[in-house]
Amino acid sequence: MRLSRRFVPVSAAVALVLAVPYDAMSHPRAQGGNEGSVNEGSPRAAGNKGARRPAVPQPFGAECRITVTGSRAVAYCHNPYVGTDRVALHVECARWWDIDSDSAPVEVGPATTVRLTGRCWKEIRAVWITHED
Repeated sequence: MRLSRRFVPVSAAVALVLAVPYDAMSHPRAQGGNEGSVNEGSPRAAGNKGARRPAVPQPFGAECRITVTGSRAVAYCHNPYVGTDRVALHVECARWWDIDSDSAPVEVGPATTVRLTGRCWKEIRAVWITHED
């Protein structure tokens, strides 16, 4: 019984430390002292005037759904983002004598859905979509 009473404060402290968000924890550079000092010529010393932040990559690319029924493939690509995406449908046929096909790239504008189709004479082995910037 005494053994479990000793571990209650320790387990509560561990749970509290794990519940604190990472940003709320102290960082060694944010504390005072020489190790976290700022050079006079650095952007931090100037109050971040003219300091460039790293570019955050913007989401890009259409989301595509492909369905294969027998020897026909249909893909619906929807672009929920601001930039224009170019998509192409590629169909690989299962038979060696059947001709594989690649569609011409189609522009998918913002908030637009396009339909791409392809087919083989017999079975389809693989279907995929490629994206161009």
